[in-house]
Amino acid sequence: MSTPEPTEPDDTRAGEGAPASAIAPERPGTNDDAAAPDAESAPADSEGDAGAGGDGGSASGPGRADLLPSPVFVLLLGITGLAGWFSWTRAEVDWTGDDSTVYLPFVFILFGWIVSLALHEFGHALAAYRFGDRGLRGGGYLRLNPFAYRGLFAGLLMPVAFLVLGGVGLPGPAPHDPSAVRGRAARSLAALAGIAVNLLLAVALAAAVAVLVPADMFTDNWMLVGLMYLCYLNLTAALLNVLPVPGLDGFAALSPYLPERVAGLARTWGLFGVIALFAVLWLPQVNLAFLNAMLGLFGALGLPQMDIGFGEILFRFWVS
Repeated sequence: MSTPEPTEPDDTRAGEGAPASAIAPERPGTNDDAAAPDAESAPADSEGDAGAGGDGGSASGPGRADLLPSPVFVLLLGITGLAGWFSWTRAEVDWTGDDSTVYLPFVFILFGWIVSLALHEFGHALAAYRFGDRGLRGGGYLRLNPFAYRGLFAGLLMPVAFLVLGGVGLPGPAPHDPSAVRGRAARSLAALAGIAVNLLLAVALAAAVAVLVPADMFTDNWMLVGLMYLCYLNLTAALLNVLPVPGLDGFAALSPYLPERVAGLARTWGLFGVIALFAVLWLPQVNLAFLNAMLGLFGALGLPQMDIGFGEILFRFWVS
């Protein structure tokens, strides 16, 4: 959601990467006054090297190692792809001989949503890093590892709970340090970067389904339905996040222009703002109206006409 708070690893690597001269025992004849400045400056220099991962990073931008996807993210992609393939081939029916209740589409949509959350937070983190937040180097936000988030509950567990409980695509607020980003406009852009990522994902998923499903045709292929449901989740995440509610990206984009006392109080209670929004959307009448509005928007945008409700049935199989 909002620009993540700086993580701890840099301080540790800075100390480990300090030159030996900064910690070596004093040798006879050493001029203490001359050596002191070098010892004090060593950690700062080594922090830059550690933050770049020894791979060409500099203060002007992240090194390649800072942006290298973590093995956890690669594993998430692998599970998503494997579950998608089995959903495409209906392998589960071949294994069990029963198609009344299937579980692989649930796995495909769940892990696809976790991947979407990681990319959403990466958008925030990359923009914040470009605008001066060096505390993000090597952390889970830039490395696309949602299990390493400083705010694990708000950044991962809560959005997954929203999806499981109510079928709502809504990222949670993440801890952030807006003071680390230079300039009001830059803070607003960093807040809006996550929304842009969700919109791009929605467009990419809709385009994939449009290519695979001929115009004016329907399909009951589990993977295609899952892709369209993920498109729906990303689009709803983008539209809901625009709302100027504390804890959402829309409010975070406005907060740099508010009095600091008001903005700070809203950041403190932002978690409850997101929960309150979900509680409203969870009401049956509101939930149905919201779903109908989203389906109408899909039709107006010319997106593939596929029953989004079928995707929710495949995911929340215990409700149907």
